[in-house]
Amino acid sequence: MVETILFLTAIFVVALLYSSVGHGGASGYLAVMALFVVAPEYLRPTALFLNLIVSSLGTIAFYRKGYFRNRLFWPLALAAIPFAYIGGQLSLGDMYFRLLLACALIVAISRLFIKAAPEERFRLPSAKVLVPIGGAMGLVSGLIGVGGGIFLTPLVILLRWSSAKTAAAISAPFIFVNSLAGLLGLQPSLSDFHPHLMGMAVTVLMAGFLGARWGSGWAQSRHIRCALAGVLMLAVFKLVIS
Repeated sequence: MVETILFLTAIFVVALLYSSVGHGGASGYLAVMALFVVAPEYLRPTALFLNLIVSSLGTIAFYRKGYFRNRLFWPLALAAIPFAYIGGQLSLGDMYFRLLLACALIVAISRLFIKAAPEERFRLPSAKVLVPIGGAMGLVSGLIGVGGGIFLTPLVILLRWSSAKTAAAISAPFIFVNSLAGLLGLQPSLSDFHPHLMGMAVTVLMAGFLGARWGSGWAQSRHIRCALAGVLMLAVFKLVIS
């Protein structure tokens, strides 16, 4: 019982933190499940299912506040969906890939503390740039069982495509469609999900609601950037311990 409470508490904290930046939390759930020695066959299906819950809450919260941008979201999402489905059907066991990815995320973390660009300096890229980037993120997301927010949000911020809140607003639905495609690619049965899935679902529902409300409403851009740095650190931790 004590271990279950600790497990669900960790899941709650992850969902609260990730939802504040428009993420679903898959990389964090994977890290928590790895720490609690959850059977490998439960990892990807469970993380993607929880992602759907939390990212849907983030999508609604940030959209209602007016931060969503169609021209930035759709080229990325439409390119990512088929590749996330393909990635979900593949199996990844390459330790070097994970370490390289962890290094890339560490660089992204360090760059997040550089002073943000004034809003008038944001530049929206063309579809020719967005489509291949979306496809690549979709494939990697499906491979490792995440929604892709840990790649998309820092990329949007670092390349100065939008503000931190707009980055969160497009990341949440991007994560939702990627997670759904990845889950369909996995084609899991009920026995492939964690035995405490319902308890985990209720936990992330509560945490996701609170985090999304804070991130889309009261939080300032610098708060989003700091929270995102924490999210990426958890992602690095998960990649290294996997």
